Amino acid sequence: MTRAAQDLSKVLDHDFRNPELLDFALTHRSAGSRNNERLEFLGDAILSLVIAEALYRQLPSATEGELSRLRATLVRQETLAEIARGLELGEYLTLGSGELKSGGFRRDSILSDALEAIFGALYMDGGFEAARQCIARLFAERLDSLPSAAALKDPKTRLQEYLQSRRVALPEYEVLEARGQAHDQTFRVQCRIPGTEHSSHGQGGSRRKAEQDAAQRMLAALGGE
Repeated sequence: MTRAAQDLSKVLDHDFRNPELLDFALTHRSAGSRNNERLEFLGDAILSLVIAEALYRQLPSATEGELSRLRATLVRQETLAEIARGLELGEYLTLGSGELKSGGFRRDSILSDALEAIFGALYMDGGFEAARQCIARLFAERLDSLPSAAALKDPKTRLQEYLQSRRVALPEYEVLEARGQAHDQTFRVQCRIPGTEHSSHGQGGSRRKAEQDAAQRMLAALGGE
């Protein structure tokens, strides 16, 4: 086990019987063929199950749709990256020279994948309970402060429901600009209500995020929230 992996194992409070698993979990594909992609695949499934069970037990009256939206909020890339940063996971990663130069240790996608790979490594080394305990500990604060069912709906959905309730035409979205490299793009999107003068603009690291931003701004302008 590398020195970095040894330090991280203490943070995770797990003494790996097979130290190589954690080394793999911390190795990005840019660093070689022996990397964390397979463990990430496994960890993603384990994380989804653990969070699903926690929500099922914690919210006995929640509907299937509400549980699904809550789980999606908890296991999304942004949330995982936040947790990874809290662990200072970027400091432990093994990256190829290209990713090192481009700041890959700060990128949400790389951090979130590495965290899921760690969950996979914990499962392979210590079984389901080892992975479950770690996930429960890392997500405890978020599970204790879950958003309301209404807040789970994304801005595009809320805007659509707001307009439908007033029998107004549904919004249309148009990409006005996409700039930057393929792995680090910024999109600018316009949201407009057909037949009206209402329009808004949004920006984000993906088309979806830019549309959500534009929808949020439209809702605010219309007094929808």
